[in-house]
Amino acid sequence: MTQNTPVTLKVEGYGDIQAQAGERLVLALERGGVDILHRCGGVARCTTCRVSFQAGEPGTMTIAEFDKLTEKDLLGSARLACQIECAQGMQLTPLQTASATGLEAGKAPSEDIQPEPQWITRPGVSTEG
Repeated sequence: MTQNTPVTLKVEGYGDIQAQAGERLVLALERGGVDILHRCGGVARCTTCRVSFQAGEPGTMTIAEFDKLTEKDLLGSARLACQIECAQGMQLTPLQTASATGLEAGKAPSEDIQPEPQWITRPGVSTEG
């Protein structure tokens, strides 16, 4: 998908949020009014930017996301918004917000996924077909 292509994200509790294809999900959510946590600054270290997908979950993930979700026993039940690029068809639920937890959001994430992404196929995604 080409970057700068407009996409619509359906976010439970927040409605439709406009984003750009390839934009970091954590930034699109924040810009769209979701007070999503990102306590580590969006570098796949804290898991506070967790989301769950009802539709449109990406078939790939970064190695950093895989490692952190595995470490925290969250693989298969949550994804990290700081490690996901926006795409059309995403329907998701933010799992931790500043208002729900009483925590401050954290340092602002950069525009680009950090650490430098190395992409893998998400476990459970069929590569046949």
